[in-house]
Amino acid sequence: MKRRKFIQNASLSTFGIAAGTSLFASKKNIFSSEEKSAQIETANFPLVIATWNVKESTAEAWRVLQDGNSALDAIEKGCMVEEANAEGQSVGIGGLPDRDGNVTLDACIMDSKGNYGAVVYLQNITHPISVARKVMEDTPHVILAGKGAEQFALSKGFKPVDLLTDASKKAWEEWKKTSQYKPIINIENHDTIGMLAIDKNGDISGGCTTSGLAYKMAGRVGDSPIIGSGLFIDNEIGGATATGLGEEVLKTVGSFLIVELMRQGKTPQQACEEAIGRIIKKNPDFKNFQVGYIALNKKGETGYYSIHDGFSVTKYHDGKNENIPSDFYEK
Repeated sequence: MKRRKFIQNASLSTFGIAAGTSLFASKKNIFSSEEKSAQIETANFPLVIATWNVKESTAEAWRVLQDGNSALDAIEKGCMVEEANAEGQSVGIGGLPDRDGNVTLDACIMDSKGNYGAVVYLQNITHPISVARKVMEDTPHVILAGKGAEQFALSKGFKPVDLLTDASKKAWEEWKKTSQYKPIINIENHDTIGMLAIDKNGDISGGCTTSGLAYKMAGRVGDSPIIGSGLFIDNEIGGATATGLGEEVLKTVGSFLIVELMRQGKTPQQACEEAIGRIIKKNPDFKNFQVGYIALNKKGETGYYSIHDGFSVTKYHDGKNENIPSDFYEK
């Protein structure tokens, strides 16, 4: 299933709650420093994992890691590949515009030291993930928005680019023929590229980049650039990132929740399942939207889970770059 068909209506099934799921289980497990060190020594990394079928992005991130560079460098370079893919219509150049025809980009990046940078509602710049890194490293702030973010990018040498390609403009003009000026989940087909990496030193970084909801209201910002929602990294524990309907991820601070669940001793898979369970429990309308999570812990273990079928991840590990369908709640 293509990424652009991720958010969609789905019929509620009487078999929606899968037997044996650990959505709401809770078990606390606090590790000593010695135990943490032992885990790190036996970890299997480097490793890269990302939302969706983005093999070229994970291949670039893996190449950076194999050259001995940091997880942070791998995240930036990997995300840049998808941002430059004009045919993707979801990230960077060629992204589908808002209802007024403007392509606006959101991105954030977080390193192993807990530093974070983000841009929201950025226009005319191809690589928001790189601008986010500049915000993190070259300013006293963590988020820059709109024209301020664009001016900052230009001051750092980024070149202005018309992000609305002919294909995306044509799709927008076709949508306008029947559109209503209100959020309609059926037509908010979009996605986010979220990526997590652990380098040879066992350090974890993550990034998240998107053009947001297709034909969104002007000014809308989702979860992707917001720390703790679209992305969260704690180098002592692990990291998580999200894709799907950002409004629902924001309401549950999903990525932070997953990392905290892993801190309590849950595996990345268990943590992703429980985070999806929180959304389902709080919103009975979950059959009409989609959310997916991926997670990575300090041992190099991964997890991924979504509400509905259709979500997949790309994982590069031990020399193998593969796209893997995710398990999901609504069977």
